[in-house]
Amino acid sequence: MKGRIHSIQSLGTVDGPGIRFVVFFQGCPLRCGYCHNPDTWDYKGGREIDSAEIIEKALRYKSYFGRDGGITLSGGEPLLQSDFAKAILVTAKESGLNTCVDTSGCVLNDAVKDALEYVDRVLLDIKFTTNEEYQRYVGCSLDKPLEFLKYLNEKNIPTTLRQVIVPTLNDNEENFVKLNEIIAKYECVDDVELLGFKKICKTKYDDMKIPFPFEIYSTPTKADIEELKKKIKIKK
Repeated sequence: MKGRIHSIQSLGTVDGPGIRFVVFFQGCPLRCGYCHNPDTWDYKGGREIDSAEIIEKALRYKSYFGRDGGITLSGGEPLLQSDFAKAILVTAKESGLNTCVDTSGCVLNDAVKDALEYVDRVLLDIKFTTNEEYQRYVGCSLDKPLEFLKYLNEKNIPTTLRQVIVPTLNDNEENFVKLNEIIAKYECVDDVELLGFKKICKTKYDDMKIPFPFEIYSTPTKADIEELKKKIKIKK
């Protein structure tokens, strides 16, 4: 099975448990204001590669993965190429690799559901907690990721919720009240990651000659993020 990818990171440490072989897929239907990889938007970009070649490359690093590590499909939006994703995930599982998908949750159809049968963990972005913010800053409704989360819960797929914190937008009390309501509602959520908004991606926007929508926002400090983490009420 062939598909299009943007790049590969052989020893990633922030895209799921342990050490990960991270495959960044090409193509994304969303236009998040803080997107770090605008060069992944166009499906026709990147390069074509065979799923077997990806697994072959990943297995070279298997000794580094340890008990928790494995392969993560990220993007872009990896589930936009659901058949390609499934081909990788199936072979990864057959090869004894832990599998993880980092997704926006904006795509849910039968092909995506088939792919999710071979996923050990999902990293699901809950970018904001109001529909208005989703429509304005993401380009879809909040219903999309929540519908996706509901399905993950039905299938008992371990899920890590992730949220990029943008000062003055979602570092407020209201956001965390709603985020905790989501966490409490879905038993599959066993971890939450808060990620600080960064501007290092601006050079990509400059190179592409397009504006960086969130340039006006500040970057939170590590101390800010650590303080906000205390507001998360995760089930133990």
